[in-house]
Amino acid sequence: MSTFNLPPFLLNTARIPAVAVGLPLVAGWLSGSQTYKVIDGRWYRSLVFPPLYPPRAAFPIAWTTLYFGMGWASHVAAQAVVAGRPGAELGLGLYYAQLGMNLAWSPLFFTYKQTGWALLDIAALTATNFYMTSILHEATDGWTSYALVPYCAWLSYATYLNASLWWLNKDRHVPKYD
Repeated sequence: MSTFNLPPFLLNTARIPAVAVGLPLVAGWLSGSQTYKVIDGRWYRSLVFPPLYPPRAAFPIAWTTLYFGMGWASHVAAQAVVAGRPGAELGLGLYYAQLGMNLAWSPLFFTYKQTGWALLDIAALTATNFYMTSILHEATDGWTSYALVPYCAWLSYATYLNASLWWLNKDRHVPKYD
């Protein structure tokens, strides 16, 4: 029996496939809705970018795919909770925790232009995802790993990008306002 008790409304949210997939898609869109305005502004354009920085068009494609996958993984995890699989409830709880950290990153980085705080957030987000993925891998017989392993890989890459942007720009006077 699990010692972690997930609030019933979080379990019920993930049990409905359309809601499980729709939640991260809509929340991610809302969280990142100011991004386009900021990346066209003076602050973002003045940053020094690291090697291996992807084209701008890669981000919405990657995030839409990843949000869809993580929503699907939450639904599979919810089914494992209902089936009484060990670790599934903790894994689903970690899913919601990582979703909160994920949604905090865009405002930290783009709206408040706090690249250092965003780096702390994404580092915790990445670590949480690796832990969640390993727990849910066992609890779902590997089914969630199809969606979560690519997410872990992208988060590792995104952590590199955030760390590089912080490092390359930490001693520069970068205008915070457009």
